[in-house]
Amino acid sequence: MTRASNEVPQSAWFTSSYSGGNETECVETAFAEAGTAIRDSTRPHQGRFHVRSAAWVSFIGSLRRGQLG
Repeated sequence: MTRASNEVPQSAWFTSSYSGGNETECVETAFAEAGTAIRDSTRPHQGRFHVRSAAWVSFIGSLRRGQLG
């Protein structure tokens, strides 16, 4: 995981369709050149971090298989 240094266009950010919709606990993601950028939707200007594509795919796969949380 690395701190994202390049700009991600505002239009690139999206929330999961599984988000609660109450705007209190949402993570936004954006696909970037070398992976995925992640930020808190309630504080989008307070930073984000970047994970490589392989790590993101592994994380999402673990969630889908119920191996996390």
